[in-house]
Parts: sequence; structure tokens; C-alpha cells
Amino acid sequence: MKNVTPDITIQDATEVDAAEILALQKLAFHEQGILYDDLTLPPLVQTPEELIRDFKTYSFLKGLYLGRIIGSVRGRVEGGTCCISRLIVQPDHQSRGIGKKLMHAMENKFNDARRYELFTGHKSAKNLTLYEKLGYSRFAERSQSDHVVLICMEKWNADREIEK
Repeated sequence: MKNVTPDITIQDATEVDAAEILALQKLAFHEQGILYDDLTLPPLVQTPEELIRDFKTYSFLKGLYLGRIIGSVRGRVEGGTCCISRLIVQPDHQSRGIGKKLMHAMENKFNDARRYELFTGHKSAKNLTLYEKLGYSRFAERSQSDHVVLICMEKWNADREIEK
């Protein structure tokens, strides 16, 4: 049953969802903290107040399954680029296409953007593979800490390709 995609509904999230999203974020990023031997990664130490502030500058989407949030992603447009971050999926529901659905929904939400941009850690093979399958390509690297090198990835919006 591991690869069966559950019937999820994707909706806009609001501040009412913040506590559930933050709990899921910490659960989903715990594996990354272990992978990088760093349990102080920003998603793991974000406070409820910081997440509430993020709702003022980001649009959040949530993936619902049987009334529970099992995934989320956030994004915002800056100068024609949709910056996507913190794609999370409940660990028991990973590798079922939920992250892909959330990414497509975020891209559709910001279909007017000329390009999409995100980053992930250099050791995060599953994330890198997912983003590459979705059409993202690497364009830069930057050091976040002694443990983490961020791989910056971009995807040009085919509908806006002419404006490049």
C-alpha cells in the first residue's frame, strides 16, 4: 500500500491551521535533521509566532486526508519569481505523490510567475529527485551551515517563457 496515492484535497491554509502545520513541519523535517546531524535546522526550530508571521508574506496550501493535514507548502512572488519553500508531507504518507500534487497546486496558484525557485539540502536525494522530475534544474549552491549546502533550483514557467 506504500505507493497508493490517498485521495487528498488541497486547499488554501490559514492561520487557524498554523499549529497543525508547525507540528507536521517539525515531524517531516526531523529526518532531515538526522541526515544532516543538525537538529537546529530552521524548520525544526521555527516558533509558532514566526510561523504566524509567515502567513502575512506567504500563501500556504494544505493537503487534507480524512480531515487531517498531511502535507503543506508555502510560496510567494517576488519580482516575477515564485519562491516555494517548506514542502512537507507526513512521513507515513511520503512517496505517494502528495508532494507532487502540492507542488503542482502551488505552481498553478502562481501561474502568472515567470519562474519558480526553491532550495533543498545537498544530501536530500529524495527531494532533489522529486524536484528534477517536476522540471526544476540546479542553478546555484550556497552554504547554510557547516553541515548543510543548499542546492538552489529553478523552473521557468512555460506559459511565461517568452518574457524570459
